[in-house]
Amino acid sequence: MGWPDDWGAMVDGSACPHCAEGRPAQTPRKLRIGGSAVTDIYVPRRALVRGYAVVYWRGRHVVELHHLTDDEARLYDDDVRRLARAIEAHFRPLKINYMTAGNIVPHLHTHVTARYRDDPAPGAPLPHDRNIEMPEAQWRADAAALRALLS
Repeated sequence: MGWPDDWGAMVDGSACPHCAEGRPAQTPRKLRIGGSAVTDIYVPRRALVRGYAVVYWRGRHVVELHHLTDDEARLYDDDVRRLARAIEAHFRPLKINYMTAGNIVPHLHTHVTARYRDDPAPGAPLPHDRNIEMPEAQWRADAAALRALLS
């Protein structure tokens, strides 16, 4: 795959697609279910399992968690943990995984994913390239349930 040619511009924020999109309530690919002054939480339409959502940092553009101040990091972590509690309450997974990589889009965000005994990779990380489109009614119902738990 390789690093994209515009990697430097994405890192410095001048070509960051997450910054450029603003803070939409909905896109064709994701629904906003919550967040705070410094985060947005979305449920993507494509996922490998139910119970997958992403927390995006919405303060100044940063790439890495350690680029946040201590106060910013506490706010961010609070929202990641709030999301995990909502996923646990609604989906009752066996385990929850957290992934803060940024290897495709270098903007701080954390994937929070429910794991189940019968999921596609028990005991291992889920493959990122096998996501499927969730049925619209299920996607919206799951988003609404998580939104209610986050509010």
